[in-house]
Amino acid sequence: MRVLWSEKDLNEQWDKARQEAGAAFGNDGMYMEKFIEEPRHIEIQIAGDQYGTVCHLSERDCSIQRRHQKLVEETPSPFMTKELRNKMGEAAIKAGEAIRYEGVGTIEFLVDKHRNFYFMEMNTRIQVEHPITEEVINYDLIKEQIKIAAGIKISGKNYFPEMHAIECRINAEDPYNDFRPCPGKITHYHSPGGHGVRVDTHAYAGYVIPPYYDSMIGKLIVVHQSREEAIDTMLRALQEYVIEGVKTTIPFHIQLMQNEEFRKGNYTTKFLESFKLQ
Repeated sequence: MRVLWSEKDLNEQWDKARQEAGAAFGNDGMYMEKFIEEPRHIEIQIAGDQYGTVCHLSERDCSIQRRHQKLVEETPSPFMTKELRNKMGEAAIKAGEAIRYEGVGTIEFLVDKHRNFYFMEMNTRIQVEHPITEEVINYDLIKEQIKIAAGIKISGKNYFPEMHAIECRINAEDPYNDFRPCPGKITHYHSPGGHGVRVDTHAYAGYVIPPYYDSMIGKLIVVHQSREEAIDTMLRALQEYVIEGVKTTIPFHIQLMQNEEFRKGNYTTKFLESFKLQ
């Protein structure tokens, strides 16, 4: 992706982006879109069956990112209002209906500081961050996906958060070195636990993280009655999480949970550009 600040730079930036796209994906097709400065990345989970019924399962805020890739997700979004949730939910349902979507997918939006939202893309599959939605609405998305594939009708009911959930992606990356991937052997592993704590992982002591795939080790999910309680529970769980042998994003997540602006809900996709890791 390239941001164009001046028309005179169009040809140069276009050519550079095409070269990068061709090298990375074997496809140098390009398109242009409106650039939203310091947006929130907010997505709406939807479900649709083969009978034309589509519903939404509320939103997830995925704005804490590095290199346009998510590191932390939470629901409900601290930026969300009831009116905005209804508008974005309705737009997501219309998009699903328009393509007669069948399955459990996600409509992703960018939201500016004035709460105007813009369609970005659709993920037609289950996503890494789906557990936080499951936790706040007591809804098994994987089970629902299987039922839809089996031709079972969905209720069509829209769901809204009843709790607050946060997910931290625990990656084999060095947060002190621009989140550089750190493959290798896990020599010691201890997973946190307790009320409201969920860990989705296949990692264990002795497991070797290869350099060929995504660097994720696991997903640490917490759920609580309030956002403040969820953050405090996440901080405790992160401090209990022990992974040795490779560098991980745990130190970053610990400092993020202690950051005053994050705790206030004041963050955008540009948050990490000003975040100082101690």
